[in-house]
Amino acid sequence: MALRMFYGGTFDPVHEGHLAIARAANATLGEAVHVMPAADPPHRPPPGASARDRVAMLELALVGEPGLLLDLRELHRAGPSYSVDTLHALRGEFGEDAPLALLVGADSFLGLPTWHRWQELFALAHFVVAGRPGSLLESASAELKAATDGHWVEDPAVLRDAPAGRLLHLRQPLHVHSATAVRRLIGEGKPWRHLLPPAVAGYVQAHGLYGAAVIGP
Repeated sequence: MALRMFYGGTFDPVHEGHLAIARAANATLGEAVHVMPAADPPHRPPPGASARDRVAMLELALVGEPGLLLDLRELHRAGPSYSVDTLHALRGEFGEDAPLALLVGADSFLGLPTWHRWQELFALAHFVVAGRPGSLLESASAELKAATDGHWVEDPAVLRDAPAGRLLHLRQPLHVHSATAVRRLIGEGKPWRHLLPPAVAGYVQAHGLYGAAVIGP
């Protein structure tokens, strides 16, 4: 059965690290990655750019990326963008037996115990976790290790054999810079354009996002 994979986040802004993770997941699992921007992320301060701008930047970033699909379902739902609610909605759409997976970076995964009703997530989806080889669980909390012990798999294909509950380590070297660091570099007037897809960098500059100096015509 086909695996449906969802990559959520604020994407504020979408940067080359985000795309590298999504491309790696697409190549490793042979399935499209649904890139799903959050409307109201409950675990962090409000986004620096509006949802409209973040979607526009994602649209630009995904041009020429046939394995990466923009999914706006969280923007169409009122209230906080809790992953558990999104997954319950996906189960209602695709059924209880459909294999579903959340693609997350290592930092997000290590923070899982702070997520709303986080222990329910393993019954609703698999996790594909992008991180450097050998470093993923070194700083994991005891409760996260306990919740995931015995659920890690090596073969991506086995994610299709069950609807949820398995974890795959996607050995994708993570980029040094986060979206937070990109925003800081922009605000400080330091070099930043190389960290974003060219079209996204142009959009940030043209709209003066994150304190970028607007270059006139």
